[in-house]
Amino acid sequence: MTARAGLFAMFFAAAALSACTASPTPPAPPVTTTSAPAPVTSTSAAPDKQDPRRYAPQVRQHAAAAGVNPQLLMAILYNESYKPHDPALERAWQKMDPDAAFGVANMHKAAFDEAKQGRDFASRDWQELPDDPSLAVAAAAWHVHDLAAQLARAKTEAYTREELLALGYNAGASTMLAVTRGAAPNGQAKSYVDRLRTNWAKADEALRTG
Repeated sequence: MTARAGLFAMFFAAAALSACTASPTPPAPPVTTTSAPAPVTSTSAAPDKQDPRRYAPQVRQHAAAAGVNPQLLMAILYNESYKPHDPALERAWQKMDPDAAFGVANMHKAAFDEAKQGRDFASRDWQELPDDPSLAVAAAAWHVHDLAAQLARAKTEAYTREELLALGYNAGASTMLAVTRGAAPNGQAKSYVDRLRTNWAKADEALRTG
């Protein structure tokens, strides 16, 4: 859940570049046709495979099961969509950075292992997250549930309850609780909450239309 957007950008750009550096092949001779019809093109844009909107049904289902705000859960997924969630690329990155997070909710192993305790996915493994978005959403929902149990009714003038939970999702429960006692979040955690605010309306629209 720790944002390493710059490093991810360089890593995935390098991966894409390496995929495009195969030995050149001679061009094929032109194909001539007499009356071939023009190809039919669609005017609608291809769906964005990074858009968490496609997980709206899972967000609604798992947020209800965990008793958390589905808009918060969806907004967290938008916050965590800064990198391509491709299983092969995630595992390649994890080999370089063993502390990397997995799945569409960017969950670290320790957080996943805590969240699954006593839940119906207790037998599942963190390594399954890249291949199972529904499991990733369920784990994120229950992690937010557990953070909410620690937060109780605490709130601050600077942050709403949902923003505090997002801060805890990103920076950990200890940071979340410290902020409720008056501590200032570090730059990374503050930026995470700023992005959540930006994604809040988008998350609501995704849940209504996804």
